[in-house]
Amino acid sequence: MVLKLYGAPMSTCTSRVLTCLHEKNLDFELVPVDLFAGEHKQPPFLAKNPFGQIPALEEDDLTLFESRAITSYIAEKFKGTGYDLIRHENLKEAASVKVWTEVESHRYNPAIAPIVFQFMVAPLRGNSPDQTIIDDNVEKLGKVLDIYEAKLSSTKYLAGDFYSLADLHHLPYTYYLMKTPAASVVNERPHVKAWWEDISSRPAFKKVAEGMNFVKK
Repeated sequence: MVLKLYGAPMSTCTSRVLTCLHEKNLDFELVPVDLFAGEHKQPPFLAKNPFGQIPALEEDDLTLFESRAITSYIAEKFKGTGYDLIRHENLKEAASVKVWTEVESHRYNPAIAPIVFQFMVAPLRGNSPDQTIIDDNVEKLGKVLDIYEAKLSSTKYLAGDFYSLADLHHLPYTYYLMKTPAASVVNERPHVKAWWEDISSRPAFKKVAEGMNFVKK
């Protein structure tokens, strides 16, 4: 059965999975879910993810949701295909990948997500960006990126001198951040900036980024 991914290319979580699928050179079908029409809150999609959040992945009798769980499954199941995102042949490197995927989820994402929401999503809902929320979270993100700057001064990528799932997970939100005035939080840190320019130039992500537009149709 062909992998079916239910989601929207503009979604950070969907684009995270799409990038993983492209890195693994896998055949898949993207089944569009219209967020603006509320399709993710309707029974057909809720049967795939009861929390009503995209994306969801179907393969045979397996249905998965939560983007990081999906990318981990894809990277593990298809570890012999495409680019090795989890360093499955080296236990220490694989452990380092897991550490930094956790850092992204628990340290980076909580700081960057509210910034992107205020700049990108709030206007679609007819609201002005809340500068207080932006400023508070830029400060939080800056503290996280200070640690990244130190780490990336000694290794090319977060988990080591190899690109991995740890770097990939950062792509969607950082892509949107770099289109906002808050991009300075990355640009003012030379090692973080170089890392971002590197990972965002990979063909797999460039293909996905073509569909990442926060435009209400």
